Amino acid sequence: MSEKKMTLSRKHQLKSVMLAIAKAHLEQEARQREEERLHYMARCCPPLALAGTMQELQELCREIHRKIDVVDEERYDLEMKVNKAKKEVEDLKMKVQDVTGKFKKPTLKKVRMSADAMLKALLGSKHTVNMDLRANLKQVKKEVKDEDKELRDVVDWRKNIEDKSGMDGRKKMFEADA
Repeated sequence: MSEKKMTLSRKHQLKSVMLAIAKAHLEQEARQREEERLHYMARCCPPLALAGTMQELQELCREIHRKIDVVDEERYDLEMKVNKAKKEVEDLKMKVQDVTGKFKKPTLKKVRMSADAMLKALLGSKHTVNMDLRANLKQVKKEVKDEDKELRDVVDWRKNIEDKSGMDGRKKMFEADA
C-alpha cells in the first residue's frame, strides 16, 4: 500500500500525452507508406514517354502486354495459393469438429434379432450351438384364489340390473341394506 493513487488531473495529463505520441506515430506510418508506394510505382511503372513513330508505339504496347501477362500469372498463382489455403482451413475445421464430437448423431433403427442370430453375428460361423432359453425354465403352477373364482362366477351385469328393477328389485335392495 506504499503506492499512492494517481490524481484525476495526472491521469488526464498522461492520457493526453499518450494520445499525442500515438497520433505522431500514426502520421509517421502514413508518410512511410506513401513513400513506399511512390518508390514502388517509380520502380515498377516508369513514367510514360510517348514516341512519335508507329513502330515505337507498337513496341511499347508489346512491352505493356508482357508486363500484363507477368502480373496476370502472379495473380493466378496467388489466387490458387489462397484457394488451397482456404481448403486446408476447411479440412482442419472438419477434423477439429470430428475430434470434439459436436456433430449430429444419426438415429438408429431398432432391429429384432434372436439370440442365435445375435451370437452368429458376433462370433461369426463358429457359433453352431442353438440357445433355447426357455428349455431350462422351471414350470410354475398358478394358484387360483377365492376372489378370482368369485369374479368369474359373477353373472352378466345386465341381469342384475333387471332383477333389481321394478318394485321387487327395490324391495330386495332395502332388505339387503337393512
